Amino acid sequence: MKTTKGNALRSVVGPALLAALILGVTGCGSPKAFKVSEACGTEFDPELIGRLIPKGDSLKSDDTFSEPKQFRCEFAVDGQDRVGLRGDVVEPFVKPLEVKESVMLRLGNPASADIGDGATIADHGGMALKACTYNGEKMQYVLSIDGVQDPKGIEERRRILEDFLRSQLPVAMKAEGCRP
Repeated sequence: MKTTKGNALRSVVGPALLAALILGVTGCGSPKAFKVSEACGTEFDPELIGRLIPKGDSLKSDDTFSEPKQFRCEFAVDGQDRVGLRGDVVEPFVKPLEVKESVMLRLGNPASADIGDGATIADHGGMALKACTYNGEKMQYVLSIDGVQDPKGIEERRRILEDFLRSQLPVAMKAEGCRP
């Protein structure tokens, strides 16, 4: 009798375990898209940032290199650094779009965009700036994002990058204490 129960249990559990293993290996389809509403102490529009971060099984954000006036947030997907986000409070005489022109060229086909007081959108990143007051002094806030590979279509990626910078610039400025 015991042997029959063991055989019956094995005949039910065996196929179920095999099915679970197959589903686990295949991941039940494609990797998931991430919805990030907060990372590195900053709020995000989850729809926009989530579309710029590659899909995967795990997402980590790291702000180890952040310090006052220099926000840094690196997103790693499945253990690999992917997307970097940076915010800087800089002097009003600095011309970030000119200083970072070579960076934007490396990110591919930079073009001006109508965001804040100036912006550049490239194939794999972008940068926007806005004049602000920081601790009572006139300054500028510069927000940049790089390492963006998703979505795969360049035109759609550039459109999402522009939307992201437009919506994130005031949020990042406020978080840093840089008032328009």
